[in-house]
Amino acid sequence: MKKDLHPNTYRPVVFQDLSNGWSFLTRSTAPTEETVKWEDGNEYPLVKVHISSASHPFFTGQEKLLDIEGRVDKFKARQEAAKAKADAMKKAANKTRVKEPKADETQKIGSLKPGQR
Repeated sequence: MKKDLHPNTYRPVVFQDLSNGWSFLTRSTAPTEETVKWEDGNEYPLVKVHISSASHPFFTGQEKLLDIEGRVDKFKARQEAAKAKADAMKKAANKTRVKEPKADETQKIGSLKPGQR
């Protein structure tokens, strides 16, 4: 087994669920700058999470939509931007196409005598 593979900075940390305010104290190596005063009067590092076992539908038995970061909106915005870009590229490609002479025009050009234009 490799030496020094696992971290040795385990310390008590409070995890707080932002969706319902539930908190629990456990040991972790998660880095954080924030601290919070816990029920025992001591101050511990605080890690905020968007979802935990207290708010996850699998554990609560309730189905509810949690879209804190607007993931659906971001996805739809990316789709619309991609479509707009594709349309703009199509328009630009249509504008830059060179008009090829028709068969009648090529015959006229070939029938000109030298010096005529």
